[in-house]
Amino acid sequence: MFFKGLQDKFKVKSGQKYLQEEMERPPVLVNRDKGVTSVGCIVDLDKFPDGERFYELIDEFSLRPNAIKIIGYKRDFDNTSPYAIQIFSDKDLGWKGDIENGYVLEFLGREYDLVINYYEDDNLMMKLLSIRTPSRLKVGFGSLDPKFNDLILNTPFKDFNMFKSELKKYLKVLSEI
Repeated sequence: MFFKGLQDKFKVKSGQKYLQEEMERPPVLVNRDKGVTSVGCIVDLDKFPDGERFYELIDEFSLRPNAIKIIGYKRDFDNTSPYAIQIFSDKDLGWKGDIENGYVLEFLGREYDLVINYYEDDNLMMKLLSIRTPSRLKVGFGSLDPKFNDLILNTPFKDFNMFKSELKKYLKVLSEI
């Protein structure tokens, strides 16, 4: 038990070091056409349990039904509980910032036009996933380090309708939709 706790602490330190190194590097550019055809959503399900609401963006942006990929983070994840979206947790942290979860690997296997970082807490796991996700544009909240997001929306976290309308407004300004 003692060694497991010590190993977990070293994994966290290793993940923090990897995150710091990645933030100092210039971002990798994704060469995709202008417009939003693929959306990835990283959602903090502990604070916003209604992660399925992101499927509303399909109608909002006139996307294909499979254009949105949602992955949720739960601090304490129970494998027996049914969730409508894919989940990862703190238990999935590996060495050197790797997230050892099949859903995460599937999420990272795609390139996105838009990634929505729908979390406001300073959480290592969500930050690692965000920094590793290949996308042309990242959107999130102002409470995070500005290096994680290209577009920062200062809307109330719990007010998804306002977030959705502000996102649509700014994507129109940027000629993305």
